[in-house]
Amino acid sequence: MYTFDYLVFIGRFQPFHLAHLQTIEIALQQSQHVVLALGSAQSERNIKNPFLATEREQMILSNFSEADQKRIHFVHVIDVYNDEKWVKQVKTLVNQVVQPNAKVGLIGHFKDESSYYLALFPEWEMVELDSLKDSISATPMREAYYRGEIQTEFFPKGTIEFLTEFKNTKVYAELQRKYLASDKSNLNECF
Repeated sequence: MYTFDYLVFIGRFQPFHLAHLQTIEIALQQSQHVVLALGSAQSERNIKNPFLATEREQMILSNFSEADQKRIHFVHVIDVYNDEKWVKQVKTLVNQVVQPNAKVGLIGHFKDESSYYLALFPEWEMVELDSLKDSISATPMREAYYRGEIQTEFFPKGTIEFLTEFKNTKVYAELQRKYLASDKSNLNECF
């Protein structure tokens, strides 16, 4: 018996690492379904957001069994720099996935001040995770990746395979060039 019908997990997952995996595994133990709200889902790539939402879906699902994949749902959240509009967008997208009268919760970890958004959904019961995989941050992982290194100790197998393949693309080469030049602008649309 599950405590929730749906647990919502909000993140950019750029890239998907072991703490993300651990969170989803816990969510799957407590909920029939997990809704992953993929943040920064607009299509412009940059060194902070190198992967498209569809690529992140692929990266994430590659780490789960076929049975669990059927329980994981995605919504794509566009960056709007207004908390009220952003919360409304997340709720609207989640409500398009969940069944009427479903028990919905929010799962996450207050790792730093950037986690304040977890308190913006008081109507969803909070499942706070205290002991995540060393509360790792994706920023240094991306930086190492742009230097040509995949820090395999921080990633599940499916992510390692995705990142290895992605390194062979023109998109990666352009992102790496921008990183090395400290250029935070978006990639041209041809990528």
